[in-house]
Amino acid sequence: MDINNSVALVTGANRGLGRAFAQRLLERGARKVYATARRPETVDLPGVDVLPLDIADPASVRAAAEAAPDVSLLINNAGIQTGTDLVSGSLDAVRHELETNVFGHLGMIREFAPALARDGGGAIVNVLSAMSWFGGKGANAYHLTKAAAWAMTNGVRLELAEQGTLVTAVHLGLADTDMAAGWPVAKIAPSDLADAALDGVEAGSAEVLADQWSRDVKSRLPLAPEEFNDAMDRALAALTAA
Repeated sequence: MDINNSVALVTGANRGLGRAFAQRLLERGARKVYATARRPETVDLPGVDVLPLDIADPASVRAAAEAAPDVSLLINNAGIQTGTDLVSGSLDAVRHELETNVFGHLGMIREFAPALARDGGGAIVNVLSAMSWFGGKGANAYHLTKAAAWAMTNGVRLELAEQGTLVTAVHLGLADTDMAAGWPVAKIAPSDLADAALDGVEAGSAEVLADQWSRDVKSRLPLAPEEFNDAMDRALAALTAA
């Protein structure tokens, strides 16, 4: 797929990764960029078409699909992290993360799949995380949602192959955004993450490992669970001590 002359829709485009995606799409020649946010007045990027969207609200998702029937590239970026554990944390918070990070993305795909089919297939980018593959105290609800979103991405890729839709999973460690502001470690620039993802779309890639951290974590998946956990403990300790 060629980004130039595409019609893209980006969720969570008012800041962070979403804003970077919208900006790089414009700079790379997209014909139209729908920039969506729960509070559309917070979208400040010139040249985009602003739409209100709450991906956890099916009616809002349906309205966005009706307002943007010409989309050829869907960027599922919006997400939340509540800092909740699975056993001791609020079950309502766990459900809220699942509704947003999994069912929100799936709802977008279900509503926009017909438009992508009309365009000849188009493409979907799901912004996931290296935490698709590992958890940690204070972030296990997030790990659950990203692991489920990874499985969902793999499933819809198979289901949409017949209509020619590319589904690209993008994994990263930490990006230099508000969500990662409390981590004094090396982070990928949002524009670099957006470029890596869009390069992957143009190359027809099913998966993009956007930084060294995501590549390192995935390389450890063949290990036994105990070995994997030990390796991740050492890696996290080294990361925070650097």
